Amino acid sequence: MRGVVFDGSRVRVVDDLAVREPGPGEVLVAVAAAGLCHSDLSVVDGTIPFPVPVVLGHEGAGVVEAVGAGVTHVAPGDHVALSTLASCGTCAECDRGRPTMCRQAIGRPGKPFTRGGEPVYQFAANSAFAERTVVKAVQAVRIPRDIPLTSAALIGCGVLTGVGAVLNRARVDRGDSVVVIGTGGIGLNVLQGARLAGALEIVAVDANPAKEAVARQFGATGFLTSVEGVRDLLPAGADHVFECVGRVELIRQAVDLLDRRGQAILLGVPPATAEASFLVSSLFLDKSILGCRYGSSRPQRDIALYAGLYGRGRLLLDELVSAVYPVEDFEKARTDAEAGRVARAVLTF
Repeated sequence: MRGVVFDGSRVRVVDDLAVREPGPGEVLVAVAAAGLCHSDLSVVDGTIPFPVPVVLGHEGAGVVEAVGAGVTHVAPGDHVALSTLASCGTCAECDRGRPTMCRQAIGRPGKPFTRGGEPVYQFAANSAFAERTVVKAVQAVRIPRDIPLTSAALIGCGVLTGVGAVLNRARVDRGDSVVVIGTGGIGLNVLQGARLAGALEIVAVDANPAKEAVARQFGATGFLTSVEGVRDLLPAGADHVFECVGRVELIRQAVDLLDRRGQAILLGVPPATAEASFLVSSLFLDKSILGCRYGSSRPQRDIALYAGLYGRGRLLLDELVSAVYPVEDFEKARTDAEAGRVARAVLTF
């Protein structure tokens, strides 16, 4: 079968991958579509260290092909969106409703694939850039059949992370002011999360002025090409500033833009050893800096919620899909994504 494999030096679309059958508590999914997220590219450029060879991709949707023993919530033929969260469901964090903190779901890459008889790693417990993948049952969330799979693919990372950061982590409230630095796939979902939460002022900041129209479509009430103008719109500062780029200087600026009791939420992914600085005294007015893993989400609950909001016209999914590419055109999709020409590129099989 076809898949996108990174061997440590280059990325190739191969056609000789194999994947094992699902075991107990697992699901085999025929992937129909998968979004190209910057986290995939961060593996390639070394920002996210990961063992190789690895099948990339972690934001996908498809059709259940087979289920292992004990799986009852999905069946062959069901349409599902995939999450990357292979949580155990039984530890203290899972029991508290915090599956993103499950220690069994972090840093334990499996090898369900083989190529030429040699094992190949699975990225983010998902590897959606393959015609078929095996995931834990908890990662497969049934969705209505009327959601296009090219759109549903984006729920499992971009939507869960961006909208979830607003609703679950920052808990933006009605009337709050929000600044979103970076309007790529994550930033656009932060914008629509803020809109859903009832924020009154939603300021998008992106160096590319061509992104203003789509930012406003997703919920921005103002658009700037630099953080320098934020204080003109919000003289006292913002209640919430989301950094969605992953640059340490923008983290400092996010903190500096906060009003009293404000929160800076970090969603961008800088290099693993990057350090940021800020004035400690600036936090003494009850300001906070919040990390956020995967939108502090509970995928079985949240994916169903977002699918329902999409069905009611309240959550934008189709509009996130900038371009669709057959998997063989991975390099073109990658080039377009790196150049900022697309909010989300979607690969299809």
